[in-house]
Amino acid sequence: MNIKSLVNINDSLNPKLWNADALKEPVRGKLIEIANEFYDNLDVLKKALIDITFTGSLANYNYNNSSDIDLHLIVDFSKIDNNKFLVGEYFKAMSTNWNKMHEIKIKGYEVEIYVQDSAEPHHSTGVFSLLSNSWTNKPAKKEFKPDMEVIDKKIDNFVEMIDHVEELYDDKSYEDAHELSKKIMSKIKKFRKSGLESEGELSNENIVFKYLRNNNVIKTLIDMRNMSYDKLMSLNGNPEKMFKVYLSTREKNKSFNRLNELERYQRKVKRGHMKMKRRIIGTGKQTKGSSPYKKKPSFKRAKSAPPGAGGS
Repeated sequence: MNIKSLVNINDSLNPKLWNADALKEPVRGKLIEIANEFYDNLDVLKKALIDITFTGSLANYNYNNSSDIDLHLIVDFSKIDNNKFLVGEYFKAMSTNWNKMHEIKIKGYEVEIYVQDSAEPHHSTGVFSLLSNSWTNKPAKKEFKPDMEVIDKKIDNFVEMIDHVEELYDDKSYEDAHELSKKIMSKIKKFRKSGLESEGELSNENIVFKYLRNNNVIKTLIDMRNMSYDKLMSLNGNPEKMFKVYLSTREKNKSFNRLNELERYQRKVKRGHMKMKRRIIGTGKQTKGSSPYKKKPSFKRAKSAPPGAGGS
């Protein structure tokens, strides 16, 4: 596994955005404009906006060509409503929708908007206040010493759990797949948060998270969660008959059945083949800043692959 592709420690802050440790004024002005435009279009109390910050790897030394500009709006949720959870869910939905709709770039780096409660601590080692034009938390270069044994083990654990979600979905155990996918997502978030709180962005936990995100493992989990929910909420055919089939399937799964286990194993091999092909293709050498393929590569099993090697 190429960890250096996930974390790259540079000698200075990105010169496209910074003059030494001072944010370039055109960059600062444009980011403030984007944040205000986003917030002004929301039907919320304007005075609740406390600050606008620039954080993440581009406000630090561990940036690379794939880094985003993390633009955080610091908002006092309590000034908007007593139910801070619902306020947070509202802002999460609004920012997610904005990020999906827009692809605004500053000096080649895409802007991602987040809304954060002013009472919530920020765990990034680099936080720059755009409104005060000063560092809230100035970054310092750190030596990167990953524990590969721990990282590999944690990645394998999460991948194995997500494989199980896919198995449940393939077995039409949609309720179980949906519940497990939610639990795993919550587990990943807590896992990453604990690492950020203890050791910052270079923690083993954050490296595991970046690997899962960059290799579409988290995307697979989200897809499974959404697809299983859609299946649960859909109504096709005779509900009573479907329920009987569901109970029958659950009953069969309690005992060993050679054909069922063989089919399940073949599906697992197929998924494993596709994941391995993604991993191998994704780590090939390529020019910096260039796209590795003009066309999306196929991850299906090649015709030359031996029987049982997965694919369709």
